[in-house]
Amino acid sequence: MILSTAALATMAIVTQNAAPLRASPRDAATQQAVLWQGEMLEVRGERLDYLQVYDHRRERAGYIRRAQVRTTSLKADEAPGLLSVMRFLKDTPGAEALGIGYATAYLQAAPSADITAEPLDALATMAERLATRASTGAGQSAPATVSAHLEVAARLGVAMKTYERDGAMRICYDGDMYRRVLSMRAAEPDQKARAALGLTRHDCVDPALRPTERLQHDQWRAQVLDMVPAAGVDPLLANRVRLRRAGVWAALAHAQAHRAEDAKPAATRAIEALAGVDKAQLTDDDQADYTEAALRVGASRWALEAPIITPNPGLRITTVPGAPGETCVLLLDARHDAKAPLARRCTYGQVWAASASAHPAGTALALAVQPLATWRELWVFRKPVAGATEWTVDVLPPGTAQPGVGYIEFAGWVPGAEPRLLAAREVRAEGRQQRRFEVLRLDTLAIDKEAGTPDLLTAFKRWQDPAWKRATVSLR
Repeated sequence: MILSTAALATMAIVTQNAAPLRASPRDAATQQAVLWQGEMLEVRGERLDYLQVYDHRRERAGYIRRAQVRTTSLKADEAPGLLSVMRFLKDTPGAEALGIGYATAYLQAAPSADITAEPLDALATMAERLATRASTGAGQSAPATVSAHLEVAARLGVAMKTYERDGAMRICYDGDMYRRVLSMRAAEPDQKARAALGLTRHDCVDPALRPTERLQHDQWRAQVLDMVPAAGVDPLLANRVRLRRAGVWAALAHAQAHRAEDAKPAATRAIEALAGVDKAQLTDDDQADYTEAALRVGASRWALEAPIITPNPGLRITTVPGAPGETCVLLLDARHDAKAPLARRCTYGQVWAASASAHPAGTALALAVQPLATWRELWVFRKPVAGATEWTVDVLPPGTAQPGVGYIEFAGWVPGAEPRLLAAREVRAEGRQQRRFEVLRLDTLAIDKEAGTPDLLTAFKRWQDPAWKRATVSLR
């Protein structure tokens, strides 16, 4: 970040939005430009109730009302006052550009020996909040104002990155000040926690990263989170760090399993991080993050299970390589081996072979397949009905919307003349979160009954699979 360009005697920080820069010190004078909170101007004189200023960015001189700016000589004796204003603006929504301006002025005025992690932490916090406001529209009455604030921040050296996600643009702070905070030994635990959280946001990971690049980035994110001290962190921040760790390690578990590496340690860390969250310390805003962390962990939880080494002789699956990058699932039984399987289906996703659960009557099999790090589907192999000769393979996604974060998993078989399949489904897509437990007809896979808790469904009380109940995160 550029903190200074020249030793200027007196600077003016614009404190109001849409402040006019005029050609002369009169309200009726021609408007030269529109100025915004946080912009810095060189003061060259005074006339009436106006200051004569020079805008180096626009290379234009003009006049601005004295009431619309605050002046500073950028000398060391003014640093404490600049720091006080920055502290106030740090937690003032909508004033991020002005706060960044004051933070920049303080960093220019204060002696280098006096600069701690506080102004860097504050500047990064305001930059991140400005990026979030620009992306989500939170608190915006005039999008043009936020766009102008982004331009002011850029001129002050704050870099932003823009990504496209689900048809919308996501603006993210590049995290330069957060990196500096993490590198400072004297930084406080809370400051390091905020820095780690700012650098590891899930929604600010470049969606264009290739698999190997994404793995390396997630490994870096895990290292950053491990830099947060184990003690001394505010309970609210400590909870948020655990939630972020859970999501990052779940992504690592999926990536490692897809590369045929041992993913159990990563999956274990994800589960431990989620289990370590103190629910009593979750704010209303943190509840959504807790749900998302659980979804991410739930999607990759099968990485904890050891692969099947000795399959049973009944209905079962095996996997073989397909096209480059593909895994093909073969459905077998006592009379059909890999050379003549009952069914075959290939995928570029991660096949969790340990999840395979065959119906006691040998008429169906459920299998977890994870095409994305945050999205796990349920494949259901079903015996041919009357008049058909081939087994069917149906793919049940967590939701019908565009893939977001979620999973659907097998929860048990219900016997009887009209057999049923129990499933747990949890998803966040298009800004909505939903968790429900379902009883599906095995012949059509249509939902027969559903509820927000399994306690309301008699079939779950009698027939839920003990292994599912032991391992699922849907019952958290």
